[in-house]
Amino acid sequence: MPTHRSTARRFGSSAALALLLTPTALLAQDQSSAQDASNGQESGAAEDQARDEAVPLVPGTPTWDSFHGQLNAQKYSPLDQIDADNVGDLEKAWEIHTGDVSDGSGDLPPTVWSATPVFANDTLYIGTPFYRILALDPATGEEKWSFDTESTLEAMTQPALKSRGVAYWEADDPVEGESCQKIVYLGTMDAQLFAVDADTGEKCESFADNGVLDVNQWNDTNNKWPLSLLQPPTVVGDHLVLGWAGKDWAFEQAPPGTVFSIDARTGEREWTFDALPEAMREKSGTANVWTHMSADEENGLVYLPVSSPSPNYWGGNRTEEAPLATSTTALDVDTGEVVWSRQWVHHDVWDYDINAAPTLMDITVDGEEIPALVQATKMGFLFVVNRLTGEDVWPIEERSVPQGDGSVDGEVYAETQPFPTKPAPLLDQSEKPEIWGLADAASFGQCSALWDDLSYEGMYTPPTTQGEGTLAYPDSAGGVQWGGVAFDPVSQTAIVNTSHIVQYVKLYDRDAYEKADSGSGNESGFAPQEGAPYGMRLEVALNWLGMPCWEPPFGELVALDMTTGDVKWRRPVGASQQYGFFMPESWGSPTIGGPAVTAGNLVFIGASMDAKLRAYSLESGEELWEDQAEAPAVSNPAVYEYEGREYVAFIAGGNSILKDQVGDQVVVYALPEDE
Repeated sequence: MPTHRSTARRFGSSAALALLLTPTALLAQDQSSAQDASNGQESGAAEDQARDEAVPLVPGTPTWDSFHGQLNAQKYSPLDQIDADNVGDLEKAWEIHTGDVSDGSGDLPPTVWSATPVFANDTLYIGTPFYRILALDPATGEEKWSFDTESTLEAMTQPALKSRGVAYWEADDPVEGESCQKIVYLGTMDAQLFAVDADTGEKCESFADNGVLDVNQWNDTNNKWPLSLLQPPTVVGDHLVLGWAGKDWAFEQAPPGTVFSIDARTGEREWTFDALPEAMREKSGTANVWTHMSADEENGLVYLPVSSPSPNYWGGNRTEEAPLATSTTALDVDTGEVVWSRQWVHHDVWDYDINAAPTLMDITVDGEEIPALVQATKMGFLFVVNRLTGEDVWPIEERSVPQGDGSVDGEVYAETQPFPTKPAPLLDQSEKPEIWGLADAASFGQCSALWDDLSYEGMYTPPTTQGEGTLAYPDSAGGVQWGGVAFDPVSQTAIVNTSHIVQYVKLYDRDAYEKADSGSGNESGFAPQEGAPYGMRLEVALNWLGMPCWEPPFGELVALDMTTGDVKWRRPVGASQQYGFFMPESWGSPTIGGPAVTAGNLVFIGASMDAKLRAYSLESGEELWEDQAEAPAVSNPAVYEYEGREYVAFIAGGNSILKDQVGDQVVVYALPEDE
């Protein structure tokens, strides 16, 4: 385990994800939904007793004051007013429509809205993809105030206007009568970070330049794009730990992935962290942190999920070691020094960014209490390590991996990659996924022909210039997306949603690329990797009817016992949709966004293609409640209590990567007031 003591995504185009509904398809055999339900039911009484004795995760009235609910990224609420017995009575308490939405048909780019509602200061704070902040009454949705950044609404680094919302900070020692003792922060695509008073919505004049920090002032190497602030800062004490998003697949040389620590009050830069070695920064780039981070405040650590270097699918310009790229890296939050780091993909040429904040948890393994961390990955792996040292909880093995067919010049592939022994992979990458007989028959063998022409020797088969390319499974969007892992600390159960998507990637030398390039969709199609000797093409493996060539389910919800690393249950999640019709739920759906878990033995999740919101039993995986939203809720839900009533809030904003359906809906649920 290397120890150091020194110093956006994609399922292919929406058309590609459209799953064809046919009468024959409806005859497909139903796949099992929940497994081992009886085991969960037998342990339920003991867990209920433990909950009565457990100390609440947040003292006093529970809040949901960060992107993942808490800094540990557990997405857990100690509230139990809504439980498995009464969740079926859940009703809409209120909803609003922000008006900040575009389908791309007019003058504005389409919107992608993945914000988590933030509940703090007796207020629900929302950040929109038009870069506005809304402060809402948590019981009624009535607007308290709003703030407009008046940002330029251009798709500078992304194919859409995109926001994952706001961050919240408050002083430990507020000065009476002074403004901005509580602050809400919102970043923009053009790299401006706004700080406004959480009570009034007025800009905090003492923060940076009259309430606005220009993060792009530090974009001083390979300045190809602004350092887009699409993910809200991670607030750790008085630090704002800030990553940024860039532009995938576009350039060989790109801005290197610096993380900044900012003083929450003043906006002054405190420290910086660079994932790439000095010698690699100018000739490569990225290895940025574009998603949220997690933190262990008691031990002064912040955990960075670091992405891959550029260009994504060719690494001949960066054959030397870059041990902090595609890693989980723990930093001292006060100094930015690396405490430990684990690299999960060596010499990443698959765009396997570490795309989710690691979830921190205390677990009991073989009678030993372990301060653990679980890192979900695009590969469908869950790596579990001691969060203080980075050492394995269950063995993580270096195994030999394919070395390519020799068709790509300049490459020096890693001979081994890390594989966890527990938990088992969430999806099987050892062999080509099974062809879906229905899709193959409907396309007169098109899927079989494609499979025959795709290279695949198992996980980590390198990209090729030959045939139709290399089969990519899991795909570059990930077996697990940025919603990450939720955790119930009482039963020590982890919950994670996973997508099963097959893509294929092909590299083209520069002349062939210029002839082949026929454009690209949202996160699919051709991309230049400008400056590199190879451009590339990435496609979802579909037949001419738009049907997936691989067998369902296309998405699942999985529960794991973190005392053993074993699966407790797994079931398809959501339903795929086309032309207004839902597929059988046994086929599941790809998902964007993640789950929340509560002390009421419930798992809440949107995330699916059918734009439904659901509650599942934590113990058995049984679906207990659902409602229809106006667009896929590609975000994490929030759970909060206000004036003695428990609420569950969703943002239904949509993402055209998943489906051509966008929305501007904030919808909040509670039990009827007479219950």
